[in-house]
Amino acid sequence: MTDAKYDVLGIGNAIFDVFAQTDEKFLSQHGMAKGGMALIDEARAISIYRDMGPATEVSGGSCANTIVGVAGFGARAAFIGKVKADQIGTLYSHDIRAAGVAFETRAAADGPATGCSYILVTPDGERTMNTYLGAAQDLNPSDIDETQIAAARIVYLEGYLWDPKNAKEAFVKAASIAHAAGRQVALTLSDSFCVDRYRDEFLDLMRKRTVDLVFANEAELHSLYQTSDFDGALKQLRLDTKLAVVTRSEKGCVVVSSDGVTSVPAFPIQKLVDTTGAGDLFAAGFLFGLVRDASHETCGRLGALAAAEVIQHIGARPQVSLKELAGQNGLPV
Repeated sequence: MTDAKYDVLGIGNAIFDVFAQTDEKFLSQHGMAKGGMALIDEARAISIYRDMGPATEVSGGSCANTIVGVAGFGARAAFIGKVKADQIGTLYSHDIRAAGVAFETRAAADGPATGCSYILVTPDGERTMNTYLGAAQDLNPSDIDETQIAAARIVYLEGYLWDPKNAKEAFVKAASIAHAAGRQVALTLSDSFCVDRYRDEFLDLMRKRTVDLVFANEAELHSLYQTSDFDGALKQLRLDTKLAVVTRSEKGCVVVSSDGVTSVPAFPIQKLVDTTGAGDLFAAGFLFGLVRDASHETCGRLGALAAAEVIQHIGARPQVSLKELAGQNGLPV
């Protein structure tokens, strides 16, 4: 196995995130289910953007947030995702590169506009997402650069993108290239509604070892095995994967592997402001720990630290250096 050019390379939806603080009245006026994620068309995207208040705008998408977090720890990171050659696509490309992430995916010349997600945060920290996927869904196997994939220690796949046939083919192609190069492949299940739709396919990816590492939260785990029995689901997960991590919000996380089960507590916070990006940044810390050959417990602590930082302010990007934060808390960097 040759030396890696990248520590972690992510493949996911390239979505331009637009965050705004709002109230319950705004959500009800616009027919939004609080705390949910709705897929919307371009017309509704325009109407929500017109009515929402002052916003923070940043290159996002679940996987992209993780990859920016990996870069924030000081690791070498790359991202593959599809934007259109439009104004927002140009902003997206500039922003993610400015965060220290290699981004070389060719922008689409035609077709749908660059994807956007309008994220409304209520005073209790709950986020309600309205996502126009746009060009992000047009990722296809030709966007997968064999040299780039083979040069990454871990390839990280976003479950949200396991929808269009061409994107699935791109994922499987990337996993095959990675394994041929002696690399690891990770998958985040992304959301319980993704698991509801693709349960058998996700289990197939795990059992056939197309993926080596799985990230899930409690809701996704219960959906995956269609049971409310956490311990029973965890036992099955351990049989189905080489390595898996289940996040449990304020209860921390559980890491399962052939070596056993490791529980890691959540990191203490002063105030919950916005849960957006908690899972994404947890994955960033955990993946960073893995590429630094840390123990599973230390990987979990790095994940918990990054998640704790991001939920104490608006937005899915850290506001401080994760590398410095880890050092201050006695964690390896």
